[in-house]
Amino acid sequence: MAISNPIISIVTPTFNRSHELDYLIESINKQTLNNEYFEMIISDDGSTDDTHEKIYKWKELVDFQLDYISQDNLGPGAARNHGVKKSNGELIVFIDSDCEADENWLKIIYDAYNNNIFDAFGGPDHSKEDFLPIQRAIDFSMTSFLTTGGMRGHSNKMLAKFYPRSHNMGVKKTLFEKIGGFGSLRHGQDIELSHRIHNSGAKIQLLIDAIVYHRRRTTLIKFFRQVFNWGVARINLGKTDRVMLEPIHFVPSITTSLALFFFIGLIIDPNIYYPFIIFGLTTLLFVSIVGGIKTRSLSAGLLLIIVIPLQVIGYGLGFIIAFFKRFILNHGEFTGFQKKYY
Repeated sequence: MAISNPIISIVTPTFNRSHELDYLIESINKQTLNNEYFEMIISDDGSTDDTHEKIYKWKELVDFQLDYISQDNLGPGAARNHGVKKSNGELIVFIDSDCEADENWLKIIYDAYNNNIFDAFGGPDHSKEDFLPIQRAIDFSMTSFLTTGGMRGHSNKMLAKFYPRSHNMGVKKTLFEKIGGFGSLRHGQDIELSHRIHNSGAKIQLLIDAIVYHRRRTTLIKFFRQVFNWGVARINLGKTDRVMLEPIHFVPSITTSLALFFFIGLIIDPNIYYPFIIFGLTTLLFVSIVGGIKTRSLSAGLLLIIVIPLQVIGYGLGFIIAFFKRFILNHGEFTGFQKKYY
């Protein structure tokens, strides 16, 4: 089905995620927005699995315009830029290949766009009850105000400036082209793009009801590598412009340093440091209980006892190592874990 003038172009970069694309494409096919108003472009970043074959099978099954393009493995930012170049819509909407969209996602975006509410927008990402317990635990740890200060756009309460992120964001095509698209950072390129959108004076809006469901990492090792890279990315962003390095971004590295300090102190003199350890563990247990209630999953709540410290320490270590390399040794961009990262 070919559309000559779609309003919205959905662009999704992917790399060896054939097994997750089914959920995404099926969710787009169930959108309540008239399918004449949108197209979807899957921008393959050099996959070696059956992504190509799967997309061509889906093209015969869906009721909307679905296109496939590919390139060498250059990273998600470059894949998104490639998708935008091939797009036909006025509004570019990004969703990641490990997400699926709520059925009203595009309708909410379309209505807001028609009412001229934004030049660029970001929306929240949630989990679903059929996700694995570890995915639901990771989702709570990454999105709760208790653990991140609301920076990911899950409420209007935030401890830092809101930066739309590429798992659920959109921007007018003319604005995207004007500011030069995604930059060359391997990690954090969506925040850097949002920073340039802010600097352009454009109107950025949080669309709190434009929800996507994010299938998080399925192992603790993958999750650690992801949050380590985010800690590294924050330093690279801060090196680009200090405005992107706010006080709240130092909290995980400070917490990691204090945890190490108190652990060593506990070995040297338990009587002095024992109360601090008890306070930390009590706080962790409280947040994990809240998470178990919020996710309505005992398994997710129990996993949070591991997931929350892993998130803080992984991010904190990435932040500390990158800070030392970039600000102390004055090295160039530090990229963290790279192999097959998406």
